[in-house]
Amino acid sequence: MAAPGAAPTHATKGPPNPGEEQEETIIQGQISKFFSSPKFISNPILTSDSSVSSLELIHKTSRYPLGIIFILVSEFAERFAFHGTKAVLTLYFMYFLKWNEKTSTAVYHAFSGLCYFISILGAIIADSWLGRYNTIASFHGVYLLGQMLLILSAVPLEGGQVIHTFLAVLSLFLLALGAGTIKPCVLAFIGDQFHEHQRKERRRVFSAAYLVVNFAALLSMYVTPTLREDITCFGSDCYMLAFGLPGLFVLVALFVFSFGIELYNKRPLQKNFLLEVCKCIEFALSNRLRNRSSQIPKRNHWLDWAAEKYPKQLIVEVKALTRMLFLLTPLPMFWALFNQQGSRWTLQATRMDGNMGLFVIKPDQVQMLNAFLMLILIPTFELGIYPLIKACRIKLTPIRKMVVGMILAALAFAVAAVVEIKVNQTSRVRLGPRESLLQVLNLVDGKTRVTLQSYQDPLLFPEPIAPFQDPSPYSLLRLGSEHQRLGFLLQAHGTAIHVDHDIRGRKWYSLIIHEDSDSNSDSVASTLVEDADVQPPRGMAAVRFFNTLDEDVNISLGQGDALWVPRNFGVSAYRIMEKRKQYIVECQTQSKTFTLPLGTLTFGTMYTIFIMKSSEKGLWAWKTSPILSSTVSILWQVPQYVLITAAEVMFSVTSFEFLYAEAPASMKSVLQAAWLLTVAFGNLIVLVVAELDLLVQWAEFLLFACLLLGVCIVFSIMGYYYVPWTKAQQMVREEQKQQRQKEKQQRRERWEQQRQQEQQRQQEQQRQQEQEWQEKQEQLEQKQEQQERDGEWEGEEPTPAQDGGEGNLDMEKQ
Repeated sequence: MAAPGAAPTHATKGPPNPGEEQEETIIQGQISKFFSSPKFISNPILTSDSSVSSLELIHKTSRYPLGIIFILVSEFAERFAFHGTKAVLTLYFMYFLKWNEKTSTAVYHAFSGLCYFISILGAIIADSWLGRYNTIASFHGVYLLGQMLLILSAVPLEGGQVIHTFLAVLSLFLLALGAGTIKPCVLAFIGDQFHEHQRKERRRVFSAAYLVVNFAALLSMYVTPTLREDITCFGSDCYMLAFGLPGLFVLVALFVFSFGIELYNKRPLQKNFLLEVCKCIEFALSNRLRNRSSQIPKRNHWLDWAAEKYPKQLIVEVKALTRMLFLLTPLPMFWALFNQQGSRWTLQATRMDGNMGLFVIKPDQVQMLNAFLMLILIPTFELGIYPLIKACRIKLTPIRKMVVGMILAALAFAVAAVVEIKVNQTSRVRLGPRESLLQVLNLVDGKTRVTLQSYQDPLLFPEPIAPFQDPSPYSLLRLGSEHQRLGFLLQAHGTAIHVDHDIRGRKWYSLIIHEDSDSNSDSVASTLVEDADVQPPRGMAAVRFFNTLDEDVNISLGQGDALWVPRNFGVSAYRIMEKRKQYIVECQTQSKTFTLPLGTLTFGTMYTIFIMKSSEKGLWAWKTSPILSSTVSILWQVPQYVLITAAEVMFSVTSFEFLYAEAPASMKSVLQAAWLLTVAFGNLIVLVVAELDLLVQWAEFLLFACLLLGVCIVFSIMGYYYVPWTKAQQMVREEQKQQRQKEKQQRRERWEQQRQQEQQRQQEQQRQQEQEWQEKQEQLEQKQEQQERDGEWEGEEPTPAQDGGEGNLDMEKQ
């Protein structure tokens, strides 16, 4: 407000400046032009005087639709539930349902394969029946029901294993139905939120979605196994809680996805395009077979034989679909390599040293490196590598990216082969026919020195071995033949004793030094026992018992399983046992019954349990496990994981975007489902090669690398001749334009021909009239001559108005 007595603002204005007036006039003109433009008038946000929420305003004016946030959060929760549930399924089958390893593995892969095959059904439902939004929301409910039944199956119920197995199978089917149906629709629904000109934004959101999925997988594969192992339910691992948390995340996914309903761009339903495609293909084939005569002109494409019944646009879309499906045929080989992270590469890690000093990396934890690297490499490629390549003026098309991804995956398996060769040089499974491994365990009170007699290296064990010392690494024995008798000199308690033992090639042995039960003195004796040369199956532990008592011992392992261990340093066979936190076994001799706490039995470990008796401790158990001789660090697997993850970024993320961009509008979800089927067939390739078992592991890695390189060459050739969907549409438009021009030219030629015919007709008519006039003129002249000769001329000379004048007038008018 102006101060009292102050002059009005306009009164202080100076004389007008012509330049300022001209600039103001231009600005006012531009403003008036904008507010009167059709773009402003047609924008409901700018023109409506009704109350528009700030959320809708942001959604409609932002480059990135706001509904994307709700979709990504929902996808994070759903993928957390899926990967978290899968992480503990195998252990649930083996330890809770008491299935054997073969059955557990078969059911696990059947569940995984069913998820991928059902994706085809989900795509059809989304495209032709419910729409993508309704499909995702509805089958989230099916997903939630399956998760609830799986939780119920992990609770002890009346009916025992029968009811548990029934609930487990039913819940897995519902989970596969829900997850498999949702999977092909989510990314397609994300793509629906963008317009065709927003390719850059859509590609970035696809990358963000892949980032979200990998973060959810990384987090869930750590959280759910921790809940299962660290919390006890009903006296065992808590599978109920391990399944309960994913079930809660499914509920969150359904709620978040439904909350953003007003912000989604829902494209209208298409007709049953798949049925139309099948009918079109069937008619084209049958029509081609009916017209096999050489006299009938050939057509450019076999689908062109459907032109008599189906529109040109449908035929073009079917051509695009068949081209895309044909382009997908080499893709399973990539997934055949990629999916071996959880099988072959994990088995390779079991023979490597995971001790990092402050912590130990378990073999099945290494595959989490893939999800972790995805969180790093996706933004690195999107913000760094791709812009740098573009700055170098290198055109990196989607097909070229996928080819580079295949090459990186092949390189990853070449690196894995090199690591495998390195591991085999120090691994326990690579012994020659004249090589054996030996470790020494000391059960006597006092240090014992072991010397090999008549051996090239008598001081194979240079340091004395302390009593109950943790087993040292196995020492390599080089034999003179495949079967050799070696002498050992044992020095303990100030005495020395000579013993002989038979050693065979390619065997693992433990030399156990103990008190001599046949002597009353402090002399020692030894027992040579053969160790297992293979580790127990995944998720299991192998245990054997060594009895130092003077009585036989019967050991009850639970559920009717028992072992008999002979007296006086007898040893039992290995028994496969499940992993537990605190294992307690019941032991019985003729004189007493007692229990032995075995502590924790961890995955994939071989244990020897020594049943001991002393005056201080009474009956007690000493548990040992052999130390592997492998010195190859598990970190050697990092390069191959970096390569395979970079391959996944360039191949998988790119293929999602490529399929969505290239697919016809009515078949986007179907092509996404077809892409998922390539993953299932990739697993099938691995199973076939594994069952054949023709090569050693490093050679098998190289075989897969070479196969992928060969497929990569084929894919490059296919991509070179591939016609993009946009280019195909342009070609169709050009053909239609040419057809219209041709029809126009034909109409013009017909009109010109008709005009010429009309002119010819008129000329012929004029010629006939002139001829008639000439004839009449000649007749008149003849008559006049006749009259002159006869002197009887009475009439006048005919004129054009007379006697034929009508024809002449018509000729003049024409």
